[in-house]
Amino acid sequence: MTPNLSHAVWYKSSRSGGNGGNCVEVANLDDAVAVRDSKRPDNGLLIFNRADWTAFVDAAKNGEFDL
Repeated sequence: MTPNLSHAVWYKSSRSGGNGGNCVEVANLDDAVAVRDSKRPDNGLLIFNRADWTAFVDAAKNGEFDL
């Protein structure tokens, strides 16, 4: 099922700066989180359930993806 994005509010990271750098945008949906490329917002998006999104954010905060 495709979520209704008509009322989605998209957010960029505060670290993206004001120059329109390469970023992702995130929108909180009713039961999910949507992610898209800020430079190509009509090029598709990813939808994550809340549990998977929370696990991803927690892992990023804990440095699990650091090289």
